[in-house]
Amino acid sequence: MKFSEQWLREWVSPQLDTQAVADQITMAGLEVDAVEPVAASFSGVVVAEVLTRESHPNADKLNVCTVDDGSGSSVQVVCGAPNVDVGQKVPFARVGGVLPDDFKIKKAKLRGVESQGMICSASELGLEEDTSAGILELPVEAPVGMDFREFIHLNDMTIEVDLTPNRGDCLSIKGLAREVGVLNRLAVSAPEVLMVPATIDDTFAVDLEAPDQCPRYLGRVITGVNTGAVTPLWMVERLRRSGIRSIDPVVDITNYVMLELGQPMHAFDRDNLSGGIVVRMARPGEVLTLLDGQEIALRPETLVIADQTGPLAMAGIMGGELSGVSETTRTIFLEAAFFSPVAIAGQARSYGLHTDASHRFERGVDPELTPLAIERATRLLLEICGGQAGPVVEAKSEAAMPTTKRIKLRGERLEKALSKRLADDDVGDILERLGFGARESEGNWLVQVPSWRFDVSIEEDLIEEVARIHGYNNLPVRRPTARLSLRPTDEAKLSLGQLRRQMVARGFQEAITYSFVAPELQSAMLPDAVSPVLANPISADMSVMRASLMPGLVRAMEHNLNRQQSRVRLFETGLVFNGELDALSQVPMMGALVCGSRDPEGWSGVKASVDFYDLKGDLESLLTLGGNRDAWRFEPAEHPALHPGQSAQVMFEGKPAGWVGTLHPQVRATLGLKVDAVVFEVRLDHLSQGDVPAFEPLSRFPEVRRDLAFTLPADRPVQTLLDSAKVKAGEYLKDITLFDVYAGKGVAEGYKSIALGLTWQHPSRTLNDEEINQLVESIVAQVQAELGAELRG
Repeated sequence: MKFSEQWLREWVSPQLDTQAVADQITMAGLEVDAVEPVAASFSGVVVAEVLTRESHPNADKLNVCTVDDGSGSSVQVVCGAPNVDVGQKVPFARVGGVLPDDFKIKKAKLRGVESQGMICSASELGLEEDTSAGILELPVEAPVGMDFREFIHLNDMTIEVDLTPNRGDCLSIKGLAREVGVLNRLAVSAPEVLMVPATIDDTFAVDLEAPDQCPRYLGRVITGVNTGAVTPLWMVERLRRSGIRSIDPVVDITNYVMLELGQPMHAFDRDNLSGGIVVRMARPGEVLTLLDGQEIALRPETLVIADQTGPLAMAGIMGGELSGVSETTRTIFLEAAFFSPVAIAGQARSYGLHTDASHRFERGVDPELTPLAIERATRLLLEICGGQAGPVVEAKSEAAMPTTKRIKLRGERLEKALSKRLADDDVGDILERLGFGARESEGNWLVQVPSWRFDVSIEEDLIEEVARIHGYNNLPVRRPTARLSLRPTDEAKLSLGQLRRQMVARGFQEAITYSFVAPELQSAMLPDAVSPVLANPISADMSVMRASLMPGLVRAMEHNLNRQQSRVRLFETGLVFNGELDALSQVPMMGALVCGSRDPEGWSGVKASVDFYDLKGDLESLLTLGGNRDAWRFEPAEHPALHPGQSAQVMFEGKPAGWVGTLHPQVRATLGLKVDAVVFEVRLDHLSQGDVPAFEPLSRFPEVRRDLAFTLPADRPVQTLLDSAKVKAGEYLKDITLFDVYAGKGVAEGYKSIALGLTWQHPSRTLNDEEINQLVESIVAQVQAELGAELRG
């Protein structure tokens, strides 16, 4: 909200300069965004009176005028404004004056006629953003020769306050003055608002069909209104300095009362109303054309002001075009109402609107303010536009009006929160000055919250009020003390950072995708997945929570491929969600995806594409980080998103922990992918489990190696051969390595040849051939008996 410092000081004027006032307001919780002059700098402009006006002899659109600028002699000036006339009081820039943008006034000849100055428009003085249609006309009582800046009090500052949503009570001069008065222990001098007696009997009925949304509505008929009257310059200036443009006197008055008191108001053309005012919810199919010309289809949850013919206005937001005040209006119906903040909140935004009225009503307007506002607006209307006022008609639902809140403030709790003991008299004084009715008893206060403070409902709110008025900078600074100890680190656990660094070291880049994905993408890859559906998704293609990291990684790959990045290596960590909301599991996972060439482009790189074993090797590098590689196994299994012949389930200590495999061709076809991609996904909690490394002395004695080649059925996993061989390999087996897989000539059809390298080493002596031969014979016998494998010659 913007406000004029001079206007504020008419209500309350502390002995502080502008910046000090701004700082004080900010420290009280009403942050000041900007402090700016109300007008650009200019000099040499005075109030003058137009004495004569004649047409320019050499130009149809120019006039030759003489003006009295208070210097003692008349001055000739050429003016091109169409509205200049004899007897007008105008702002006149004398020769030597300087207008905004450093425009200097000099003697000049315009089409052969001498001009000694310039009659100014509002835009030329920087008082209007758009180019003015004519010169600025001043009130007839303006004193000739007086400095123009002094006459309209331009030595003023506009202060812009960024209010938080809870402080709707400060969206007016009245509210701000109340705050400044409390902070400086000064009384607030509000303008006297006298009740305007009715001089006519004209009324217009009001009916509340939605009392919960609008518990109070006041209206008044005013006849004989001259809408062609000119809004006084003082009011135009106050509106301008508050960021509101002058429109016509009726609208200007309602805006002025809103800025002054905080009560948004609206005026209807009485002649365009029929029956009576009805405050109700919109009905299906109703349409309203707003004052800005926009036609909207009203929804049933929208509160409207209507008559017998239909909606007239969106309550608390904007009036309708057909019932608005125009140049021909002579009778108006003036309204002032209290609308429940809940009824207005979000309504304007849902229609793509934001108005000064909705900004205030959705934050809360004092329900006791309506009678004062309608009397103030009536008085201003009669003074500026003339007319006669009828009696005020009020419709009110006492049951739906906000109730007075009473809160207990405990002195002990206040002292503990502020770390300071305040005198009981000081606390009571602060509460009283804020408008809170406070009754003290034994160091506690029973506080009655005023009608304009919608944000105060619990004891902590009162503590905040006392703290900010006392001054946050007056509270003691006490640093918390605690006995802090280092958090123990489990050496057997791998950190997420270690896992990430390992993936980066292997050429991967980390991806961060949304936790929600397109339902069709998830169903294509995980047809049996069950995960929560969002009630209010960002968009239709992000409406379900992900049941796997794979869909997000596939979309990220597709994004890269569409931008000519043919080699993609991505990994991601995050939660996946499975089950309905009442039985939802959230599991941290790590996933990765590769596609494209195995090596980066280069003269020494291999041009072959990545395959299942490439990514499996990357995954195995993660599994070995924890030092417990033997806890992990890969078992053939099928997954709906993975190729049935190129997939494996990852097992940890015999339990499922993840998947690795190539994308299923059908999934690729469904998603429109033209390249193969290999993915893995493993539980992070299992990946992070490891063993604490322990030192073993190195043996000084030589290793002994034997290579064995076995034939076994092609469909039998190699792991079974490794497991079977280890059973009889003895305690001194140091390593067993698969170094060759062969199928073809010399091997029976349906079989494969598997070559293993076995290495033994004794810690304290050299193993002899007899011992090794016995171990080899035992291994061959074990493998033959358990797997039916044959030793190749």
